[in-house]
Amino acid sequence: METTTRTVPRLQAGGGNPSKSAAHQKVSTLSPTVLQHLKRIHSYGSTSEHGLDGAKDAASTQNTTIAAGREGGQTSTAGGYPSFDHFLEHVTSTSFSALGPPKSTDYSHPISNYFISSSHNTYLTGNQLYSDSSTGGYRDVLLRGCRCVEIDVWNGEPRSPGEQAENITGEEKKHRFRSYIPGLSLHSSRDAPKSASEAASATSRSGSTGVPTPWISHSAASRAEPRVLHGYTLTKEITFREVCAAIREAAFVSSDLPVIVSLEVHTCAEQQEVMIDIMQEEWRGLLVDEPNGVSIGEDILPCPGELRGKILVKVKHSPKVAAERKNKLAAPTRSRSSSSSSNSGGERAPEGQRNKKSKIIQALSSLGVYTQACHFSNFSQPEASNPFHVFSLSEKALMDVHETQSNALFTHNRNFLMRAYPKALRVQSSNLDPAVYWRKGVQMVALNWQKLDEGMMLNEGMFAGEGGWVLKPPGYRSTIDRRDKSPVNGTSVSSQADAIRHKTMTLRIEVFAGQATPLPPGDKDEKGFHPYVKCEVHVEKPSERTGAPIEGGGRSIDGEYKRRTKARKGIEPDYGGELLEFVGVPGVVEELSFVSNTKMPGHALPSLATIRCLVPPRAVPLPLFVRLIGCHATYLRAGRPEYKTLDADASKRRFKIHDDEIGKDDLAAWACIRLDRLQEGYRFVHLLDAKGHETSGVLLVKIIKSLV
Repeated sequence: METTTRTVPRLQAGGGNPSKSAAHQKVSTLSPTVLQHLKRIHSYGSTSEHGLDGAKDAASTQNTTIAAGREGGQTSTAGGYPSFDHFLEHVTSTSFSALGPPKSTDYSHPISNYFISSSHNTYLTGNQLYSDSSTGGYRDVLLRGCRCVEIDVWNGEPRSPGEQAENITGEEKKHRFRSYIPGLSLHSSRDAPKSASEAASATSRSGSTGVPTPWISHSAASRAEPRVLHGYTLTKEITFREVCAAIREAAFVSSDLPVIVSLEVHTCAEQQEVMIDIMQEEWRGLLVDEPNGVSIGEDILPCPGELRGKILVKVKHSPKVAAERKNKLAAPTRSRSSSSSSNSGGERAPEGQRNKKSKIIQALSSLGVYTQACHFSNFSQPEASNPFHVFSLSEKALMDVHETQSNALFTHNRNFLMRAYPKALRVQSSNLDPAVYWRKGVQMVALNWQKLDEGMMLNEGMFAGEGGWVLKPPGYRSTIDRRDKSPVNGTSVSSQADAIRHKTMTLRIEVFAGQATPLPPGDKDEKGFHPYVKCEVHVEKPSERTGAPIEGGGRSIDGEYKRRTKARKGIEPDYGGELLEFVGVPGVVEELSFVSNTKMPGHALPSLATIRCLVPPRAVPLPLFVRLIGCHATYLRAGRPEYKTLDADASKRRFKIHDDEIGKDDLAAWACIRLDRLQEGYRFVHLLDAKGHETSGVLLVKIIKSLV
């Protein structure tokens, strides 16, 4: 009987799982170059404080294979081991990794007190204009550690059995680009028809505009199902049911912590009924569709620990007044044939009581139990006092709020949920700098996971091994205790400036050698490979804490503090203990700072130190990053473009390995480590390749950090 083996795809970086896996990987083989440095380190014992001279010794010319032995102690010095073999057992164990274990696994705080690994337009496989949509995108990001996904839902369209999605007219294709033409709205300005007569009218109108006609059915047996796509673009579509099934399959494989599904609903009322049926069918037993009985208090957000294995729906909130009006006019039982008129929110209220009609029917809105999406105007609007509201703002809109209402923004995000997402003009699916928004207390910073850039590297550093939920630093958390509703320590904090103590950091990194360094994509020539390591520190500038404009407007820019080694040769380069030193870096918050290490040039993010192993301009630099993001956490990352320091509040460090060539250096490998998890002493930095996959490559370093 034949058996088939399912191939498990290699996970990309972005959600923290590859870094976690690499850090838990034992090193079974040591190159001659690394071995000779380890012999010197052992002979010097714990007294060695200076870089090695790199001179050759009697190390074997053959790779040394280390048998799996006992795991060494937590010490990272060479002292305390009776023999060199015992020392090697420690060196090759998981405890020798530069990435330390998560500091906290406390999931008893309200969900607003956590940073949540989030995805934007999860269904897209490439750019925002004409790439394919795929259910694989949902499986991919969830397996990589994402805990918040997005679904853009549009009306299903009846079609003949053989008709394909790509069979659309040239006129329709032209108008599907409307959202990217200056002066035109991103979404259709037309409301979905509420009756058959309106549907007929809409059909006649759509013939002249090319806008897809909303689907209206009068029979449950022949109903179409909603579609998922990026509206008014040439991106391909998939069905809403397929997406829900993919989420069910992958949601709780890598973590049992809750998943938030952010719905962008562009469907008519009847299609919303279909959406409800599909979600209840596909997510039976997983969907949070009523308040959690375990939660403390009806007006308090639950904690992640109470919601393990559950899916929360974030959907536009339909006001209770409109809901009550609909309930009075609706039939006693739910009828799909009448839902279009009874639940659409288009009824007229008595004179003097007329409210703005809601496009979301109450039945769908009620699924947003703890995550009720509301339009943002200001922080004094009535919805801002609803404990379960969620404001979603684009990166540009959020930067505007930062400049006009900085303190109110920070205070809001201590107690309530907010989501930030990339602006529409990022058509190539590039990413914003998530650290800037984390420092504002934004819980869900949605990124384009199909694009592995500096933003995703920082996301990898933030969430490495954390299950997609990271507890905020104390000054960023709720002002009221969820158990007895009493004020908590730090209630007087009113801004990012006084949320937490900012420190001055001195960081010294001695780079000894690398082994099994990945080559840049498409490069097969080991002899022509000339890697160098680049490290950057990104620190939040004091001006960011005052509401002043942020340099780059939240985009990833080069770090103010950066150092690099000289270029070496081959995939097992010897850097001879070259010192990369950062003295007196101000405004560091370890939990929001990162260290990046790359072999190739990279991009720096605020409050981040980056070390890169680069290859001089011959191909594209290979980044090996160790990043630290400075707010209250620091990360070490190796590998991609450099980030620029934006504020003295958040420092980051990145290590990158680049290929030194004429022109732009190629990124070969990288690692990103949050500063509070960057372990001191002699360490191996485990490298991810340029595509974010786990490798056997490591970088031998000595790390000394001082924070005062």
